[in-house]
Amino acid sequence: MRDQQRLDSGAVSSPKDLENLQRELVSLAKRQGDLEDVVLEVMERRESLQERVAELSGRVASVQAKADDATARRDAAFEQIDAEVATVTKQREVASATIPADLLKLYEKLRVQSGGVGAARLYQRRCEGCQLELNITEVNEVRAAAPDAVAAVRELPPHPCPVRPSPGL
Repeated sequence: MRDQQRLDSGAVSSPKDLENLQRELVSLAKRQGDLEDVVLEVMERRESLQERVAELSGRVASVQAKADDATARRDAAFEQIDAEVATVTKQREVASATIPADLLKLYEKLRVQSGGVGAARLYQRRCEGCQLELNITEVNEVRAAAPDAVAAVRELPPHPCPVRPSPGL
């Protein structure tokens, strides 16, 4: 700008200085145009990237909302499970109080040995705990037993499965 003013005012009298000054002005104008193009390109890229950031931020918010919802549902399920465990534990305590100590001891021992199953129902000749099918002689022995007797399926070591006959046996 200052050089253009010197040129316009006629302050440069030497043809050589005038020519150098004109070349300098053309060079500066070209450089300015190039820089303006770069600035425009950077601004366009910035705008494009800002749009992409906005899109990704929306997607992140959506995923976070889904994760929060899933966490809330999981926590509610845990609360429900904990409440159910407390209820069942209380019911088990009440039921355990009515069972003779020696039978309860046997049940606990078998439950530990068999991975959680301490007693199972005998239904249509099949033990529902170990899935072993009893032969007719064994079924008759179970039928002949007293109603409060505990029979054991002993053919499946190492975890005999005590059974109670079902009403239809």
